[in-house]
Amino acid sequence: QVQLVESGGGLVQAGGSLRLSCAASGRTFSMNPMAWFRQAPGKEREFVAGISGTGGSTNYADSVKGRFTISRDNAKNTVYLQMNSLKLEDTAVYSCAARHFMSSTVTARDSDYIYWGQGTQVTVSS
Repeated sequence: QVQLVESGGGLVQAGGSLRLSCAASGRTFSMNPMAWFRQAPGKEREFVAGISGTGGSTNYADSVKGRFTISRDNAKNTVYLQMNSLKLEDTAVYSCAARHFMSSTVTARDSDYIYWGQGTQVTVSS
């Protein structure tokens, strides 16, 4: 069982930066592939970035490549999402998610993730 708690959301001007954190409980954290998803009002949830258990492999949505960086600190049971050059269209609720520890790969399908946090709001203003 893994419990996830996000933090770090807030209001930021376009062009600014935020860093989201996802604190996880559970003994298998270092084996769980992790990801960030987001959902804007009236839109479907979409994949943002993912990272393997060791942190050696990462994936990004095309819309955030070069602006966002996902990382993890397994000693602290925490995954991060550094968001730079934020745009108005990045406004959404951001949620972190974890796959089962026996799943080795990062995917962009939300149905592959079995543990979810409650989400944190990111609002980008002009």
